[in-house]
Amino acid sequence: MQEEQQPEAAADPMSSSDAPEDGPKETSSVSQNISDADAFKILLEMKMKKRQKKPTLPSTVTELDTEDGSKVYVVGTAHFSDSSKKDVVKTIQEVQPDVVVVELCQYRVSMLKMDEKTLLKEAKEINLEKLQQAIKQNGVMSGLMQMLLLKVSAHITEQLGMAPGGEFREAFKEASKVPFCKFHLGDRPIPVTFKRAIAALSFWQKVKLAWGLCFLSDPISKDDVEKCKQKDLLEQMMAEMIGEFPDLHRTIVSERDIYLTYMLKQAAKQIELPRASEAEPRKYIPAVVVGVVGMGHVPGIEKNWNSDLNIQEIMSVPPPSASSKIFKFVIKATVFGLMGYGCYRIGQRTVQFILSMPAAQSYLQKLTEIRSQH
Repeated sequence: MQEEQQPEAAADPMSSSDAPEDGPKETSSVSQNISDADAFKILLEMKMKKRQKKPTLPSTVTELDTEDGSKVYVVGTAHFSDSSKKDVVKTIQEVQPDVVVVELCQYRVSMLKMDEKTLLKEAKEINLEKLQQAIKQNGVMSGLMQMLLLKVSAHITEQLGMAPGGEFREAFKEASKVPFCKFHLGDRPIPVTFKRAIAALSFWQKVKLAWGLCFLSDPISKDDVEKCKQKDLLEQMMAEMIGEFPDLHRTIVSERDIYLTYMLKQAAKQIELPRASEAEPRKYIPAVVVGVVGMGHVPGIEKNWNSDLNIQEIMSVPPPSASSKIFKFVIKATVFGLMGYGCYRIGQRTVQFILSMPAAQSYLQKLTEIRSQH
């Protein structure tokens, strides 16, 4: 569930432009023969000098420590917020992290490479092709749930004229500017979350939730987004709709809190320094990590930080219940019923149209005359 992107390292400090043109050949030879370990140390020293010992951080940042001295700076964001993007950039520039972890999984990583215009268009265009793709990838129930949640996101996108995930794209860009900074995807795979969420609901709860998501239309302003910095807007809207479904809140929010905490702690393990030879003893230094997550996950991460976590249980997908099978059958029957009725109506109208054409009427008249003659 964890992917790494090795960003570009800083430019070589021993560049030819810094050395005098008529300098001794030994200097050029040394710069060309510098070992990987020495190059690493030089770049690491540059990074450490740039790293602020007492960073000035936004109020949305929560600082956490590990037992071995590593530091984790969790930036709580609103997924539709320009202010959150600035918070992320500021934090990464101040602490010069070794790892950046974002609240994304491999199924949503494409948003990192899309521009705002493309994402805005994608979020607004929820069509049958996307629904079929979601169902094919995640199954009928999970696919429908995914499309309904995308509808919520598209509603906010349409209201604000702003694509989601801007803070993740900023984190990706800034991480690429920090020497030796790795980029990790820290969220649980979305198919697992949806399948566990569906399994937690009864038949009528599924119907009620789908109804609420389908008819979402409340207007949202940019001021509303910034006011929701204490609790992410998208997750707050979801919490309001799933408030009467505690099991759904557990799978969509609480379990992901645990997963995100686990991934942040994994990223915060000490870093091994390169050795000049195998005989040299291993040396480790504490890591600095920046986590970029929705504000609604920050309390859960703090709560779980000092706990021994096991994510095997929350990664398992339970078998479909009887209510899930019934709901799946009802959905399929409805879809096929509508398709059949559509074909019938189209076919009926087509026949009527053909029969109304002059050529067809003339042909039918001739057939009638031939039959009357016989």
